[in-house]
Order: sequence, then structure tokens, then C-alpha cells
Amino acid sequence: MTTTANTRKAGPWLVLLLAGAFEVGYALSVAGSEGFTILGWSISAAIFFLLTLFCLSVALKAIDVGIGYAVWAGIGAVGAALLGPVFFDEVLSPVRASWLAVIIGGVVWLKLADSPRSRRSPAEVTA
Repeated sequence: MTTTANTRKAGPWLVLLLAGAFEVGYALSVAGSEGFTILGWSISAAIFFLLTLFCLSVALKAIDVGIGYAVWAGIGAVGAALLGPVFFDEVLSPVRASWLAVIIGGVVWLKLADSPRSRRSPAEVTA
């Protein structure tokens, strides 16, 4: 596979990672807005919302919707859970951290399942 082909494959995944990062920003902003009663956090939430949906829609042009959505949601959930204690009065217990590790493992396996090698038919593998 050429470098250009690798870049074409990596591009949508990088945009999906960016969408996930914006999703974390959105979740944290919604929490900080306290029911959209704090203007700065509310504006931040609206901006992150638009950015995450735009990037997700771009990424889903090349990534299957089921896998892309699961990865995006997983990044958002893990990121919000890890950064919630940093920005807000939240607790990340060992049990929660363990389940977050399960989510991270699932996201990694979904990415591996989307690799070209896993998409080959049995006839292509034996050939």
C-alpha cells in the first residue's frame, strides 16, 4: 500500500478522533453550563456541538456508521469520565476506571475490525 493510500485510510480516522475530542468538549461544556444557565459554558457547548457533528459527518463518509458512531461515543464517554474530575466535583473510582478500560479496549478492537486485512473474504485470504 502506498503512502497516499495510507493517508486516505488514516484521514477519516483522524477526523473521527477530532470529532471525539470535540464531543468531550461538548459534554464538559454542557455539564459546566448547569442546564444552559451559564452563558459562557452554553456558548462553548453550542460551538463544540456543531464541531463534533461536522467532523463526525465528514468521518462517516469513509467509515461504516456503526463503527464510527461507536468509536465517537466511546471517545466522548471516556474523555468526559476522565476529565470530569479535573473540571468538576466528580470522582473516578477504580471500578469506573476498570469499565472505562473495557470501553477503550472495545474502541481499539472496533478500529482493528475496520482494517483492510479483516475485511478480506475467505477466498482472498487463501489466495
